[in-house]
This record gives sequence, structure tokens and C-alpha cells, in this order.
Amino acid sequence: VALSKVCNIYRKVLVVGAGGIGCELLKNLVLTGFKNIEVIDLDTIDVSNLNRQFLFQKKHVGKSKAQVAKESVLQFCPTVNITAYHDSIMNPDYNVEFFRNFMLVMNALDNRAARNHVNRMCLAADIPLIESGTAGYLGQVTVIKKGLTECYECQPKPTQKTFPGCTIRNTPSEPIHCIVWAKYLFNQLFGEEDADQEVSPDTADPEAACEQQRLEIHEHHTAARATASENDGDIKRVSTKDWARSTGYDAVKLFHKLFKDDIMYLLTMDKLWKTRKAPTPLVWQQLEDSASPQELSAGSGLKDQQVLGVWGLCQLFQHSVETLRSQLQEMGEGAELVWDKDDPPAMDFVTAAANLRMHIFSMNTKSRFDVKSMAGNIIPAIATTNAVIAGLIVLEGLKILSGELESCRTIFLNKCPNLRKKLLVPCILDPPIANCYVCASKPEVMVKLNVHKTTVLSLQDRILKERFGMVAPDVQIEDGKGTILISSEEGETETNNSKFLADFGIRNGSRLQVDDFLQDYTLLVNVLHTEELERDVEFEVVGEAPDKAPSPQTTPEEVNSVTNGNKDSAQPSTSSKAEDDDIMIVDSEEENEGASSSTAAATSGTKRKHSDAETGETSTKRPRTDQSSAAAAPTDDDDDDDIITLD
Repeated sequence: VALSKVCNIYRKVLVVGAGGIGCELLKNLVLTGFKNIEVIDLDTIDVSNLNRQFLFQKKHVGKSKAQVAKESVLQFCPTVNITAYHDSIMNPDYNVEFFRNFMLVMNALDNRAARNHVNRMCLAADIPLIESGTAGYLGQVTVIKKGLTECYECQPKPTQKTFPGCTIRNTPSEPIHCIVWAKYLFNQLFGEEDADQEVSPDTADPEAACEQQRLEIHEHHTAARATASENDGDIKRVSTKDWARSTGYDAVKLFHKLFKDDIMYLLTMDKLWKTRKAPTPLVWQQLEDSASPQELSAGSGLKDQQVLGVWGLCQLFQHSVETLRSQLQEMGEGAELVWDKDDPPAMDFVTAAANLRMHIFSMNTKSRFDVKSMAGNIIPAIATTNAVIAGLIVLEGLKILSGELESCRTIFLNKCPNLRKKLLVPCILDPPIANCYVCASKPEVMVKLNVHKTTVLSLQDRILKERFGMVAPDVQIEDGKGTILISSEEGETETNNSKFLADFGIRNGSRLQVDDFLQDYTLLVNVLHTEELERDVEFEVVGEAPDKAPSPQTTPEEVNSVTNGNKDSAQPSTSSKAEDDDIMIVDSEEENEGASSSTAAATSGTKRKHSDAETGETSTKRPRTDQSSAAAAPTDDDDDDDIITLD
């Protein structure tokens, strides 16, 4: 009765995400007594979701997660009032006023971009937010309240390591996307086929062409890829492996299918390329005819350190396919290969396939050494972890709605019990960081870049949107004239995009006022000009926000900074599909470290860093001396290189 009273007093709560955690959370909320719930998720249901997202059944595949979750909940609790939105939470329609309709917001998200956005919207609306995440057996829940606790962005986050599935298949923007795709491809061709590891274009991508156009294109594409059965003229759809076998694993035919036909099919999805650079299909014969003498030679230096040209990658692809085909034939009918980063042919295949895809999508290619170092493990999604975390979200929510915010905690779910034999480890919530560039009273940041090489478009997309998580930034130069550098109004400043910052008088010590009216967020950017950035690094964010604008004589190299903005860094997808299933890449040597860190933390009273259990990101928390670190980086052993979907 008491719980029901608490839940009915307040008007509405918002659940962002209806995936692994979201399904469990919705069930818990209605069974606890919450009567007014709104849920938003852009994703649609996939077969791979059914092993852990229990509100969905096979008949629901392809339908809206938010809508089906609502319908499923109403079947066992018909009196609850649920509103479902099949949309992105980053849509401008969901502004600050929308968030003010709720007494509490609960995140069940899977990517940093959406988390950053909801964090800022809740700060602007002054609404409590419960953040959560899971990774394998690990999980965590924390509470965010403006002015009282750290916000989601108070602590610096390492490189993003989670990527939506549609990004892997349709719109890769970073080398790691292509490497994951190449590992999927290895399993599809030579290993154990997995529906979660499909490499063909994703026809269900919400950003793609209209439904009717997609169906027509898909029908044509399927027919083109099909093979004739034993009955002449009968066309049937076959698996990637069966098709490859039917060609005798012909490397050139595989090449044309993967790097020409599939790419041409992606180009028919018009909407994907309105704001992105379109990919360029490759044709084997053209590449062979135009190959330079340098590409035909072995090159100098260590083999693993060489960055091959496009034709060199084609030759490596052909040679690795032929070698792997021979291995399969030697093993006999029905044999399967297991990808191993220490197996030369397997590593050659992934290096070639990943780099060819990088080239198609206009990325800098990588050496074999770099590809091997980036090809890490992917953590499984576990239903019971989601259930535990969803329960903790509701418990923290009840504290907030009861006016007991001071009793809220950050709670970590361990894989193994700590020295006190506890799997759940609570930590006192930390206060806001004084110089946080999001929740400080006057957010300010210092960015080191080359004003003669950084374009206005790069400032907008790479720095303000990707690095600082803005949606529609407006930028004004503090030059005494109020010069507008970037406007969120379409067409107003597009002519500035290709110009360099120096063309507008921006130099070392210049200050830019950046406003995102959707997020009700203002950031002052102090520019530090430098010509000594590392190769492929577009900008760096200095670790501490300055007290005042730097003078033109300041030596930027003397300021301690943290490198960001590397073209190859793993940033979240800019796709509006904010609530997609993730995959997580982790290093392969962390398991033993994670196991030992729990013991170390139990006997230490000093501050230590806890990893975000969803993204592997770290944040500083102060556990008691009898508590362990619950969020040590989740990993597997060196030899375990499985690729599994993560919520």
C-alpha cells in the first residue's frame, strides 16, 4: 500500500530505451505500482533480441520495441497508462518542456551520444535522472540530480567502444566498425554462422529509403545474390557461406559481391547519404589496371607495420581467401574455422577486408599491426544482469519519489563477491565537479587545434557535435562584433563550412560562445592554436577549463592535455537511431586484472576509478574501505575472441 501510494502521487515517469534493461524495467515499474509511464525507443525488434528481451516474441520481429513493449505490459497490467514513442530521444520535439512533464527519468540506453543528451535535458529541466548500464555479468546504477550529484559528463570518458549494428553494416565511420564487420565476415564465410553477425546491408535501417522503395530494392538485390537450385530456373535465397561455396570461394567473385554489389545497394538508400559522404564501390579489374609499381612491390620495413595500397589489399584478400579455402578443404565436409588473431591467414583476411571497407568509406587504412591490436573481444548480453539492474533502478526511483534523495547510491554489480561476500556494492554519490563543461554554472573548455587547418564544418561536426555532444549548435565569435560563425538555422551559414577558422580572425586566445537551444546549454570554447598536433589528430581538449581566456603569448604545448578528436577514435554514431543494440569491444588482457582489482579495492581507502559497466568508461568514485570495485573492466581471456551482441 505504501509503495502504491508513493507511485500514484506523482504524475509521470519516462523510460528511455525498451531493450534489454528497458523490458525488465517496464515490467518492474507496473508491478511495483507505477500508473503513468511513457517509453521511447527508436529501435525495432530483431530475432537476436528474443533471448533476453522477454516482452517480445517471434511474431513481433520488425515491429517497434516501444509499441510492442507497451502492448505486452498491458496484457498483464491493463490498468496502467502507458504512452509509447517509436522515435529518437534526440529528436528536437522532445525538448526541455517535454522533460519537465516528468517527475523522474530512467535511462535504459546503450550509447554515449544518447546518454549525454538525456543528461543535459534533465539538467536543463531540473529533473532527477537514473542512469544504468550492463556488460556481461557487470552492471551499475547511479542517480543524477542537478546541483547535488555528478552529472553523467562530470568525469572524462575514454574512447567510445560501443557501436550500433546498423552502423557496422550500413554506415561505418571509424576503422573499428570495419574491423568488426571483417570479423563477422570471417565467421559468415569460414566459421560458425550467426544471425547476429550479418554483414549484408541492413534493409531495416530507419534512416534508409522509404519502406516501399526498400522492399523493391531488397527484392531485386536478393534475386541478384541468389543461386539456382537443382531445378533449373528455380531461384532461392541462400546463406553467405553456401553462396561462397557455390563459387568455389572465388576471391574475385567474393570481392565484387562485398565491395561492389553491396556498396552499390547501399547507395540506393538515399537518406543515408544526405549528411554523410557516400561510399565508393570498387571494381577488381579497374584496380588491377591502375595499380602503381609501388603497390605491386613488397614494400620496405616490417610486414606488419606496412600500410598497403588498395591493390596490395586486393592481393592480400585473394591470397588469404585461397589459403582459408584450402584449410577448409583439408578439414573435410562441414568443417568450420575459428578466428584467431594469432592465425596468419585469418589475420590477413580481416586486415584486407577491413581496410578495403575503410577505403570505400573514405577512412585512412591501417597496418596489420594496428588492425590486430584493435580486433578485441565483444561482451555478451546476459538477461539476469539486466534483471538485477532494472530492479535496482526501481529501488533508487522509489527513494527519489519518497523525497529521500540523500539515501540514493551508485550501485555496482560485481561478477564475483568481494571480501565481504557481496555482489552489490553501493557508493555514496559524489558532488558535481566544479569545472565540468556541462553542469558547471558557467561551462568552459579549452580546445587545442590548428586554426589554419580546421574548417568550420570540422568545428561543428567533429568537435561540437561528436566530442561535446551537441545537437544543433550556434557559434558566435567573441570579437566585439558578435560574428556568427555557425547557425543552426538551415542555410544561414553553410557558405562558411569549407572555410578555415583563421579566415574569420580566430587565433590563439580567441573565445567562441556556443549555444544549443534544444539542450538549453551554453559552452564557452577557448581556442589554443598549435601546429604540433600528432598525426591524424585534429584537435585536443585540455584537461582543465581555464579561469580566463589565454593570452596570445600562451604556449599551448605547456598545458597538460588529453588527446581527443583523432579521426580514428571511436565516437558514437551520428545516426538518429539512438537506441540500437550495441556491440562492445574490450581489450583481451583485462580479465585477470579485473579479478584482482576487487581484492585490492577492498583493503584500500583511496579513490579509485570504476568502469562504466555499459561502455567500459571510467569514472572516479569513493568506495568505503570494505567495498570492492564493482565495475572493473569486463573482459575475457586472451584466446576468447567471440563477437556477441550487447544491450
